[in-house]
Amino acid sequence: MQRLIFQICAALIVVSIAVGLTACSNGVASEKAENVPAAKEYVVKVKVETLTPAAITDTIMLPGETEAMFDVSLAAEQEGLIEWVGVTEGDSVKANEQVVRINLEALQAAKDRAEANLTMKKHQLKRRRKLYEGNVLSREELEQSETEFTVAKTKLREAEVQFEHGIVVSPVSGVVNKVNVDPGEYVSQGNSIATIVNVDQIKITVNVPEMDIRYLSKGQTAPVMFDAYPNEKWSGVVDFVAWKADSATRTFPVRIIVKNTDGRIRPGMIARASFVRRSLRDIVSVPLFSVIDKGGERIAFIEKDGVAEARTVTLGVIDGDRVQILAGLNVGENLIIAGQREVEDGVKVDVR
Repeated sequence: MQRLIFQICAALIVVSIAVGLTACSNGVASEKAENVPAAKEYVVKVKVETLTPAAITDTIMLPGETEAMFDVSLAAEQEGLIEWVGVTEGDSVKANEQVVRINLEALQAAKDRAEANLTMKKHQLKRRRKLYEGNVLSREELEQSETEFTVAKTKLREAEVQFEHGIVVSPVSGVVNKVNVDPGEYVSQGNSIATIVNVDQIKITVNVPEMDIRYLSKGQTAPVMFDAYPNEKWSGVVDFVAWKADSATRTFPVRIIVKNTDGRIRPGMIARASFVRRSLRDIVSVPLFSVIDKGGERIAFIEKDGVAEARTVTLGVIDGDRVQILAGLNVGENLIIAGQREVEDGVKVDVR
């Protein structure tokens, strides 16, 4: 009997311990559940720009090569011995300044003979006219003397021209870029003597596509940059716009003139000329970086009531770091310009 009572008491103790442990476990679990924080809502910090009516300039930049305003190759107008060379490479020359003398002593002698012959024929004609007036000389003999005088005058002029051709002069002011002869050298007619360049002004020829030629006209200004001076600009003026396109490239040559008073621009440099095609006003323009390319689709995000809204946009003219928006955005909307790559359509945003 006592053994039965002991077993019953032991069972009651075990049950009590189990109930106590269960209660403690439930209490800890409840306490932990109360301390777990709720999941935070996903919010992206962004910066916005309110779209306002803007102006933008539609420009086109085209490359071209610089040339001297005058690039003259002097040639020998007659054959002969080079007697004198008066310039060297790099020398400055003025218009009509002597550069080279060819066979000048022989030409001077021929000129002197022609002058002497003309003087003799002139005196002879004067005497024969007096003889003719005194009926001593026939009309035929007088006319022969007149003819000889005319021939002598012509030969003198020929000798003078030959003498002038023996002196090679520069037709323009400029700089001697190349001398091709030396004293004592024999040259034939047409041989190259020297090259004179004038770089006070530089001309640049660019090839303009047929769709853009309508925007250009003579006298229009055109900013010009040179690869040798990347941080500087020169002001150019359109001097010529071709009326006919190049049959091979279907482009129109356009010549621009740039002043080069300091001589820093040299023929052969690469230039880049900008032309204003049109100026647009009261348009929507945004920073280029605010537009995202997603699989060929151009997307921009605006902020509306604290939420990001995706817009498919159509781009227009690009001017520097801004681009015209033809469709997709409107004046007055808040364009997201920072954080736009971290948002999606419908995501909440915090404007900072």
